[in-house]
Amino acid sequence: MKMVEWIISDGLTDFRTAEAWMEERATQIAAGTADECIWLVEHPPLYTAGTSAKVSDLTDPDRFPVYDTRRGGQYTYHGPGQRVVYVMLDVGKRGRDVRRFVQQLEAWVIATLDSFNVTGEIREGRVGVWVQRPDKPLTANGNIPEDKIAAIGIRLRKWVSFHGISINVEPDLDHFGGIVPCGITGHGVTSLVDLGLPVSMDTLDVALRAAFETVFESPR
Repeated sequence: MKMVEWIISDGLTDFRTAEAWMEERATQIAAGTADECIWLVEHPPLYTAGTSAKVSDLTDPDRFPVYDTRRGGQYTYHGPGQRVVYVMLDVGKRGRDVRRFVQQLEAWVIATLDSFNVTGEIREGRVGVWVQRPDKPLTANGNIPEDKIAAIGIRLRKWVSFHGISINVEPDLDHFGGIVPCGITGHGVTSLVDLGLPVSMDTLDVALRAAFETVFESPR
């Protein structure tokens, strides 16, 4: 049975370099010449546009480089202090159920956050993983505010996934101000450190790997 290879890159990884590497690895996985792979990186400050991105959601186009991608979703931000998790898994051998696969990615993030006593939640019509903020004033509707802590956006080629998820550890949250993150208005963005948890990137990586084993079974 093949194993999933884990790679952690130090420093800041160029986005186009990462994209090309992912595509090549996905091709190799589909051909059966490489193992599945989880690649953990950080990027310099940048915005990426998914296939559903609306130009009007790029509110400050000159702030950081903007990269068009072929992943699903809308605009998102990547930058230092955010763990980007590129997920190259053989969805074909894992049941050929894209919806279930996305749910597994969500469950993976939620299980990882749970190890820090953070309750991540999914909201219908809102992509990503959210946390309630009872420390903030109630919304105009009298509800507890919710902030986004993780984003999800994938692409499949020959039933192999690439792109993946991002979790905010300690990014500059002001950098999200140049876009409407994932096209969702009326909500904020948070991070583990913003929630008062002094979590390091290394600690998150350990939690990610432990949670992965609980959510994803080995492919047949």
